Amino acid sequence: MKQFGVVAALALLLSSGAAFAEGDVVNGEKVFKKCKACHSLGEKAKNKVGPTLNGIIDAGWGENEGFKYSKPLLAGKEEGKSWDLATLDAYLTKPKKVIPKGKMAFAGLKKEAHRQDVIAYLAQFNKDGTKK
Repeated sequence: MKQFGVVAALALLLSSGAAFAEGDVVNGEKVFKKCKACHSLGEKAKNKVGPTLNGIIDAGWGENEGFKYSKPLLAGKEEGKSWDLATLDAYLTKPKKVIPKGKMAFAGLKKEAHRQDVIAYLAQFNKDGTKK
């Protein structure tokens, strides 16, 4: 029975990852406007109140040079945490639940479709800001 539970959990995780890949990039760009006050993307992106988000998908926590991250986020970096799809979705849902004493003031995106769309939008940017 334990094996079934593990297989079911893995199937759910894999299916949710596929859903992110199917997000609407155009809508994601629109939803990302809520993020633009603090974050930037693209070849001319610069750190603002929050770090640039180029290459964020599957990147380790706290990898953006020149940005002063919170101590809790840096602790996650030391633990080897990364911005995989599940973690990014959880963070976009409720940032303070993932990093309780982090700097992110944004309350989160309640609609799953909006999170999937933003993740699809973010996924198109390489670390250097060029599009994939």
